[in-house]
Amino acid sequence: MSDARTPAQIEADIAGRRQQLAVTLDEIGVRIHPKTIIGDARAKAASAVDRTAGRACEACRRMAATARGQMVAEDGSPRLERIVPVALVVVGVVGLFRVSVRRRKG
Repeated sequence: MSDARTPAQIEADIAGRRQQLAVTLDEIGVRIHPKTIIGDARAKAASAVDRTAGRACEACRRMAATARGQMVAEDGSPRLERIVPVALVVVGVVGLFRVSVRRRKG
């Protein structure tokens, strides 16, 4: 077991380890820098918003497809027996809203 290294080899090992340590310290410095932390937080928040918006958009698409299925027959013709009552309810709600706004104004 001869581990006879020359002083030049030992110095080269030390220099290499110093270089690795310097790189590691630089990486740590970048990771803990406030701008990096803020940038990472922003990226995570943006990703969460994108996922949530995507889910909401998909839920709206499903609801619209369901509503369309309820209001349109398989052949594509409108189902008046379902559309007319919904339209009357919408008109009634809008009318009540307008009356409410007018009462508040005057």
